[in-house]
Amino acid sequence: MDLDQVILQCDSVQFGYDAERPVLRDVDLTLRAGDRLGVLGPNGSGKTTLLHLMVGLLHPTGGHIEAFGGPCRNEDDFRRLRRDVGLVFQDPDDQLFCPTVAEDVAFGPMNLGMDRGEVRQTVTTTLARLGLAGYEHRLSYRLSLGERRRVCLATVLAMNPQILLLDEPTANLDMRSRQQLIGYLDECFPGMVLVSHDLALLRRLCRETLVLVDGRIVVHGETDQVLDDRVLLRQHGLCDG
Repeated sequence: MDLDQVILQCDSVQFGYDAERPVLRDVDLTLRAGDRLGVLGPNGSGKTTLLHLMVGLLHPTGGHIEAFGGPCRNEDDFRRLRRDVGLVFQDPDDQLFCPTVAEDVAFGPMNLGMDRGEVRQTVTTTLARLGLAGYEHRLSYRLSLGERRRVCLATVLAMNPQILLLDEPTANLDMRSRQQLIGYLDECFPGMVLVSHDLALLRRLCRETLVLVDGRIVVHGETDQVLDDRVLLRQHGLCDG
């Protein structure tokens, strides 16, 4: 993997559900394969919308998105992009829809055209990487929140993407589950975009962080420099005190 390869680029991207309700305003962003980017901002600032635009679940109302140097204009363009950019939703119930863990993890590789033997091996290997060996026949809906979050991650890792998009991956997790998930993310993947209010998590995993306010990027820089700007963070309600 060339960690300097440009995977995705947002050029003056805008989005709104109608003209009176802009959600994102003129967002410029370049993602390379090895980037670890944190996204911080108040509730309603457009963070989840940005992730959804990056994988084509929503489409810009202004500006444009490019992947691997070519424009993303339609579903076929974004379908190819999703092989290299994988989104892990905040709510596992939005991502897990098969009865068993193995079926959920196998879904993506099967749709990529892997043969059954390769799919089985991919499921086994991916679950083992995430500390879920032996979970193949477990019922997804009976797992704990932390386990379901890891299964969601496994469904994306099984397709071997170059960048992970993660939406509040540690929200509502107990300390043990949080530490486990952080460890797996740190070990398993070089490239990610991480939306989180967890400042310690951003410091641990992300080299750069941007702050999104009212749909605009107000700052983008090295994570420690951004998070050490307490005036900025307090101004937007992103830290205590």
